[in-house]
Amino acid sequence: MYFFYNILIAIVGFFLKIIALLNKKINLFIEGRKATFLKLETSLTNNSEVIWFHCASLGEFEQGRPIIEAIKKENPNCTLLLTFFSPSGYEIRKNYESADIVCYLPLDSKRNAKKFIEMVNPALAVFVKYEFWPNILRALKNNQVETLLISGIFRKKQPFFKWYGGWMRKSLTAFKHFFVQDENSKELLNSIGYSNVTVSGDTRFDRVFEITKQNNKLPFIEDFIDGNYTLVAGSTWKEDEELLINYINTKASKLEKFIIVPHNIDKKAIEKLKNELTKKTILFSEKDKVSLKEYQVLIVDTVGILTKIYSYASIAYVGGGFTKTGVHNVLEPAVFGVPIIIGPQFSKFNEVKDLVKLEACFSINNFKKLSVLLEKFFHSNTLIEKAGTKAYDYVMEKTGATTKILNYLKK
Repeated sequence: MYFFYNILIAIVGFFLKIIALLNKKINLFIEGRKATFLKLETSLTNNSEVIWFHCASLGEFEQGRPIIEAIKKENPNCTLLLTFFSPSGYEIRKNYESADIVCYLPLDSKRNAKKFIEMVNPALAVFVKYEFWPNILRALKNNQVETLLISGIFRKKQPFFKWYGGWMRKSLTAFKHFFVQDENSKELLNSIGYSNVTVSGDTRFDRVFEITKQNNKLPFIEDFIDGNYTLVAGSTWKEDEELLINYINTKASKLEKFIIVPHNIDKKAIEKLKNELTKKTILFSEKDKVSLKEYQVLIVDTVGILTKIYSYASIAYVGGGFTKTGVHNVLEPAVFGVPIIIGPQFSKFNEVKDLVKLEACFSINNFKKLSVLLEKFFHSNTLIEKAGTKAYDYVMEKTGATTKILNYLKK
């Protein structure tokens, strides 16, 4: 199987170059990787210890961030290397201040893996949540690099736990220790012979808790809200926006304000969204030209401020719940004690399932259910407070994963 995997990687690499001619995201994926080895060659020095973190994308980065920043604070002279697999992570965090080098992880060929690990020669390698690349892991093991998995999550359907997955199970021997999110992941690893496992929890809880300590003031949001009940809809996709547009246009009271922060901030998509709303609507990019409190809907056509905006929400709608990938990060509003509404696709996310059971998060699958729920919240501060308290308490109970991992590293 390992032999066929390497053939597959070569084939995938070839076809991605062709697809990149037509697909902007794949083009970023290919072109970004061309610069990886040159960037490493010009940035690495022989007299600095390298600590390497790898994240698939932006979500995994947020999980790894508390550990990254703590390690960099304790080891300011180290060279901290951060790699991404996906453009959606790299493009947003390529200038991340706590990393000395940020680049793409090369495609997992035997040649690339050997070259990458020998060039970087990390003292410590940390993988966040998943991303199990057999050639990279083999190279780490061959070079005796201490390798950890943090905020790991395992599911029975993964190849490690299938009859044909022996070659993938073997790749896990590269990890000195697994820090996993739940008991189920620990039991699965135990079942295939790995006992070097600690249930530490999810570092995202620590990350979102840190957000509450920062300055979350946004004066323009305060001007827009003007003391009114406010729904903040974050990371919305087309399917989410269709429901929200319908509610705003047909059901919304004049006393309700709406802030929509789309997942896609393409100019045409933003204009289309704005034109479909019949209530008075303003874009973030137009905010300095008007009196914001006169508007009922604010569309945020920029990135990087959603977490701060959630702190102003009466209710949060978190998008992505109608897509195959599933709902986006519900912990960001939860940590501010905000009740959450989502679409139906959330089965992959333990924290969402927990919050739904607690009645701190509410799943809807059509306009009628959304409308009924929003009207209930609008007319009941008690319901908002009760659900919001449950959301906040849940996050607080789950913090502490970062401390467990750092204590292990200090031994």
